[in-house]
Amino acid sequence: LITNLPMKYNYLTIYFCTFRFYFTFSINFNSIIANIDNYKGNFGFLNNRKMHEDTMWVIDSMQVKTPSEKTMIQSLSGGNQQKVILGRWLLSAPDILMLDEPTRGIDVGAKYDIYKLIIDLATEGKTIIMVSSEMPELLGITDRIMVMSNGKVAGIVETKDTNQEEIMSLSAKYL
Repeated sequence: LITNLPMKYNYLTIYFCTFRFYFTFSINFNSIIANIDNYKGNFGFLNNRKMHEDTMWVIDSMQVKTPSEKTMIQSLSGGNQQKVILGRWLLSAPDILMLDEPTRGIDVGAKYDIYKLIIDLATEGKTIIMVSSEMPELLGITDRIMVMSNGKVAGIVETKDTNQEEIMSLSAKYL
């Protein structure tokens, strides 16, 4: 039994549009708000230089297509909004990142960027737990797949040793 692990984790869901970001605020605000304590300087004032640097890191590393860090997030495409929010949580340097349908509703180009980022994070040793209903997504970027059926674990398979038929069969196991 392992307890009290000193790990940081974050959870990102597809429902970010409704409650995970501040729709009428800028990319800058949305990038740094989750880590606002990291930007406090002397006497509690915010360090604008550090906030700017971290916002630019989000824009550059997530390849957010925007004219400026001051752009309102509501004017970005869904994929670019998702990238900003993912960047926000990466600024907190989590050890474990839980992604719930991370690419639902975004264009193919943005999906590719997020897949690449997930793979890069895993290569760096981060733990990624991803929930997805897209079979190609699961087979394309995971190491293992836990299949649920009617609220129960139906099986855990190694991605390299499985196929769509086995996964679909497991998903119907407890129906």
